[in-house]
Amino acid sequence: MNLAVRIALLCLGVAFVAVLVAGVVSSRLVLSTSQQVSREILRNQADVVSGQISNNRVEQVLEGQGIAIVRISPTGELSGPDRAAVRAAREAHAERVLNGSPVTGVSGRLNVEARPSGAGGFALVQETETGTTYRKLVRNIIFALAVGLVVACLAGLALGTFLARPLRRVASVAHSMSAGRRDLRVPVAGPHELAEVATSVNELADALQRSESRQRDFLLSVSHELRTPLTAVTGFAESLADGVVSGPQVAPVGTVILDEARRLDRLVTDLLDLARLGADDFRLDMAPVALEPVVRSAAEVWHARCHARGVTFALEVSATPVVHADARRLRQVIDGLLENALRVTPAGRPVVLALSSVLQVRDGGPGLAPEDYAVAFDRGVLHARYQESRPVGTGVGLALVHGLVTRMGGTISAGPAPEGGAAFTVTLSPAR
Repeated sequence: MNLAVRIALLCLGVAFVAVLVAGVVSSRLVLSTSQQVSREILRNQADVVSGQISNNRVEQVLEGQGIAIVRISPTGELSGPDRAAVRAAREAHAERVLNGSPVTGVSGRLNVEARPSGAGGFALVQETETGTTYRKLVRNIIFALAVGLVVACLAGLALGTFLARPLRRVASVAHSMSAGRRDLRVPVAGPHELAEVATSVNELADALQRSESRQRDFLLSVSHELRTPLTAVTGFAESLADGVVSGPQVAPVGTVILDEARRLDRLVTDLLDLARLGADDFRLDMAPVALEPVVRSAAEVWHARCHARGVTFALEVSATPVVHADARRLRQVIDGLLENALRVTPAGRPVVLALSSVLQVRDGGPGLAPEDYAVAFDRGVLHARYQESRPVGTGVGLALVHGLVTRMGGTISAGPAPEGGAAFTVTLSPAR
């Protein structure tokens, strides 16, 4: 069932209930008013004819109006040609007019007005015209209900069509987006809510376009990073296989192949970890971890690596916190941050691993633009912005570091370092 039909049915339901309620309320008011008017008219007629009741002409006029006359004798006996009228007068105690006071009463649907006259009295009895009035009222309510339902149906269809048209445009664009189109946008028009939906769909299309563009750039950079060690491994392996390299040259060539293979293994491992990071089966062995031994163990390895590149390495330890973390993944975080720092730090500049209440890696490299610190952990963003001006990685390392720290319940932030480059600060929860 489409939106236009649903809105039309809703309008029909509202109109039906509204007319029905109005009919019930108005019928009660009309019937009550009709009864009051009938009694008032009968009361006035009784007052008018109280001195002329013996006039045959008056009696004929009253009978012509559907008013029955009941005679009341001086002894209180009631008589008249209409037995129902006599019974109604008796039930209304019309004989009390002998005391000299008018009597007003109701017996079922009959109104009774009794007045003293001469030695006795009389009573006028008339049926309230509720039956005729009620039938007319029901007909009017049915007519109003029919008109209201027709108008509501037409209004609902028109409203539904009006509201559904922009929604159909949104649905059409959404279907095209699911098929791979990213160049379509929804016109922002109509009521505020529909315009807001159109704006949201357009923003989603823009976000998808940016995300896919970044994914393409990321895949290109990863392909390049994978191809470089693969080319080295393939080239040196072919040299060995063809006998071009022999004798004392074999050992250095083997070392190069081993280094490139390890580099390739690290990259593939990081890619797999990054892909599995959001999965439920990604394993973390959380336990209390003393940070100082982990930091000093990493410092021994990275001191040698920095020295080989002509970069000054410094270790600063001012506290020995114990945190709630996974020791293996924590070492992976430290290695990832130091590898990123060493990549961008030129010879002669420092790389600092600092431990206080937080864990920090600082470098003396070129740093980042102020607006880039907020997106430093977004996969592939820094690669796209700085690949033409400095050595950059694929963005896998920082994205993986951010994911690991977050999964361990910590936070990581980036900012300028006093050494002139960038500083990455990791904050973990204390051990309980």
